[in-house]
Amino acid sequence: MKKVLITTLTALAFLSVSAIFAFADSKIVGFSQVDNQNPWRLAETESIKSEAKARGYKLKYSDGQAVQANQIAAVRDFIAQGVDGIILAPKTSTGWEPVLKEAQEAKIPVVLVDRDIEAPKDLVVTFIGSDFVLEGEMIAQMMIEDLGEGPLRVAELQGQPGADPTIDRKKGFENIINKYPKIEITMSQTGEFNRTQGKQVMEAFLQAAGDEIDVVYAHNDDMAIGAIQAIKEYGKQPGKDIYVASIDGVRDAFVAMKAGELNAVVECTPLMGPSAFDALEAAWRGEELPDWIVNKDGAYRSKDVDQAVLDSRKY
Repeated sequence: MKKVLITTLTALAFLSVSAIFAFADSKIVGFSQVDNQNPWRLAETESIKSEAKARGYKLKYSDGQAVQANQIAAVRDFIAQGVDGIILAPKTSTGWEPVLKEAQEAKIPVVLVDRDIEAPKDLVVTFIGSDFVLEGEMIAQMMIEDLGEGPLRVAELQGQPGADPTIDRKKGFENIINKYPKIEITMSQTGEFNRTQGKQVMEAFLQAAGDEIDVVYAHNDDMAIGAIQAIKEYGKQPGKDIYVASIDGVRDAFVAMKAGELNAVVECTPLMGPSAFDALEAAWRGEELPDWIVNKDGAYRSKDVDQAVLDSRKY
């Protein structure tokens, strides 16, 4: 009897495990990424791909190439294919409501990662991302702690127009500097979150007023690294002649900090995979989640970055 019981329990355990894997294998998830133009995006994409593989899900991936219409088409294609869930990293904050209603009607849960949107909250499971306003406030506060209350002339490299982090990182930075009348943004232009365009915009800033820039504030590291290249080519020392601050915390930024060319960085983690799939699984179980699951951000200065810190960076 004991032997039969053990055998039966073993069989049930095997069937239970088999059922779990069959359940996982049956799930197909679509992931619409805005683009893969910088290390941060590549790290986010890899995090979601590797997490899907680890959990046994099939992932259908689409690179939007920084075009919202491409992403909307991808989401519609996911719906037509009958995926079980969708992860969306949206390019902009508006224009998503019609396609998200289509997903809702098809009973396909959608999880937003890294950028929020302007749409009814019931159209998505949750938004997983950082507090971009807080990031802007943090980087402004670090600048003031390092350089004082002014006078300071800031050249701003904005991200993609209309994107949530662009709007909020600008707002957060201005929330702080508006308290200090001697600190002002004297130049501001989009660099599209892109290293090459960040360099081009910085070159234009330097040609227009190279001796009248005290600080470069870039909405992401990639643009900051492009700006650093432009500053060096102009004949100035980034990190010394011009204070450089940015947001994201990719490994290239830590390399620049260790070299003393990038003064301050606020981290915005791209490792969204575990949280995104946790949210989808909660939705499949019928559980409700908060509208916003907030990632925790860290802050770093160049003086804090040694080889051990650099070696610890995963992306």
